[in-house]
Amino acid sequence: MAKADRIIALEEHFLIPSVRERYTGYHAIRAHQPVEKLLDLGALRLKDMDAAGIDLQVLSLVQPGAQAFDPAAGAEVARQSNDALHEAVRAHSDRFAGFAAIPTSDPKAAADELERTVTRYGFKGAMINGMTDGAFLDDKRFWPILERAQALDVPLYLHPAIPDPRVIEAYYAGILKGDYPVLMGAVWGFGVETATHAIRLVLGGVFDAFPKLDIILGHLGETIPFALWRLHWTVNHMTGRTDFADIFRDRFHITTSGNFSQPALACTIAEMGIDRVLFSVDWPYNSNVEGVKFVNAARLSTEERQKILSGNAARLLRL
Repeated sequence: MAKADRIIALEEHFLIPSVRERYTGYHAIRAHQPVEKLLDLGALRLKDMDAAGIDLQVLSLVQPGAQAFDPAAGAEVARQSNDALHEAVRAHSDRFAGFAAIPTSDPKAAADELERTVTRYGFKGAMINGMTDGAFLDDKRFWPILERAQALDVPLYLHPAIPDPRVIEAYYAGILKGDYPVLMGAVWGFGVETATHAIRLVLGGVFDAFPKLDIILGHLGETIPFALWRLHWTVNHMTGRTDFADIFRDRFHITTSGNFSQPALACTIAEMGIDRVLFSVDWPYNSNVEGVKFVNAARLSTEERQKILSGNAARLLRL
């Protein structure tokens, strides 16, 4: 069991120069983004962790990861970023761990890359960034990835990414900052798409096929804990399915990344249970110091606080 004062953060992002050059369009790393911090896999990152008392970051390639590319390019992006992350973890094995980037446009290659990084590099699972080729993971073409994750007993972190272009045009056009649709990203669109993705996994039969698959959601569950009663009730009345909430509470884990609201945290704990809530920051987009202060300020017992700060992550990821 983790020591009493350990803090583990597990939605913490990085980037390498060769991959940055490939990100274009809405995915491009823009001038206002914390590029220097994203590119750092050493002193700058560690200094920021130390300032907040964070012992370990589980790092993941910043969205869209390897998913916005064709199979050949995606495989190259995944391997380059995973190899670079492995070197960083080897250099700072007591401070860093990794989630793999996987080329989901080729599901077999993605499953193989997940296995390579878990078995050879000790990675703790994979980060999945939104849709691939306009499809969600409940599409059976992607089930080899889910099957492999269950077999390896590692979770998939379901993370937001830029929505489908058709959705951007229909829902988010017209409210702009420069040429960027403001509602498309973290303001609103990220959460809507990721919540939809998670709901589809349940209703699409993923957990019927893979009953031991673990999924992590950030941002206090992308609003699902706040809507869980209504989702469960409506699904039951429309489809006759009576286990929506049970599956969600049993197979999903929720992190605090980038959503430092005390009422929202209280709701998430009430709906999910304390054992399903894990600490994250969403660094470098959010502050390590602010993230730690947020959990420390919550009305929790010492045991509950420690479960969120490290105990639950240590158990799930075998850290």
